[in-house]
Amino acid sequence: MRAAHSRSPRSYETGKKSFEFDSGLYGHETVKAALRKAQHLKCAFCESNFAHISYGDVEHFRPKAGWRQKEKEPLGRPGYYWLAYEWTNLFLSCTLCNQQFKRNLFPLKTPKRRARNHKDDVSVEDPLLLDPAADDPETFISFRQEVPYAVEGNKRGETTIRTLGLRRVELAEQRRRHLSHVKALQTISKLPIPEASEARDQLQSMQQDSSEYAAMTRAFLR
Repeated sequence: MRAAHSRSPRSYETGKKSFEFDSGLYGHETVKAALRKAQHLKCAFCESNFAHISYGDVEHFRPKAGWRQKEKEPLGRPGYYWLAYEWTNLFLSCTLCNQQFKRNLFPLKTPKRRARNHKDDVSVEDPLLLDPAADDPETFISFRQEVPYAVEGNKRGETTIRTLGLRRVELAEQRRRHLSHVKALQTISKLPIPEASEARDQLQSMQQDSSEYAAMTRAFLR
């Protein structure tokens, strides 16, 4: 791909030529299995556990075929083709986060810093989306009950919430149900009954990264 781009960069920038990606490589079952294990069977973005209903989508953090700075803008080409098979650019995402919300969106704070080809350095970019592998999401996003908000109104947190649809109604309902369980356990944990110890253990477990909606649970119990 790098050699092909070097031979005819303008053709790829205009969209006259496009790269063909082998989904059998980045979407191979061994890759998905490794991502499922690393992400505790959860979507990298919304923390929903979807393993019981879906295999999930292998999501490219930096879009491989083309990118958009904002919704409804023309697709910028080429995408980050040289990162199509890079492990650090791959996450497992639920279908909604990937296909309905993020799609080709990859906004930067300073658009002119965008890496346009394999000769550019992506480390100089300033993405507005949080990288689940490189950033601590809880530094930027917290929760009021089941509703996520940007800590101190920071732009990266707010952009991530909006771009990934993290306030969508269906997701809020799932979080609300989860939180009701947390609240019930919290009540039991404070009672002078034998079950209180088990309730405390469950609350500790629900705050671990391996648990669904752990970030929300930790925010509520803090």
